[in-house]
Amino acid sequence: MTIKLPREEKEQIIGSVKAYFEQERSESIGDLAAEQLIDYMIQELGPYIYNKAVADARVLINEKMNQMEDEMYSLEKPLHKRKR
Repeated sequence: MTIKLPREEKEQIIGSVKAYFEQERSESIGDLAAEQLIDYMIQELGPYIYNKAVADARVLINEKMNQMEDEMYSLEKPLHKRKR
């Protein structure tokens, strides 16, 4: 699985990574180093984050399905029993 980010988004992340290194580590890194770090992190963390997102979506869908099932039961008409 390869995650491709739009160039504009990647440039924003590059700026963020460079700022992090500057503020938190007092180190300067270039655009290439920041981009390589981002690519590495996407490769390593991407599948974990993706799988977590899928699991979260699965939980949400199951909750919505349960709500819909409850609503469907509430739509049922009562059955009248015939007296003999």
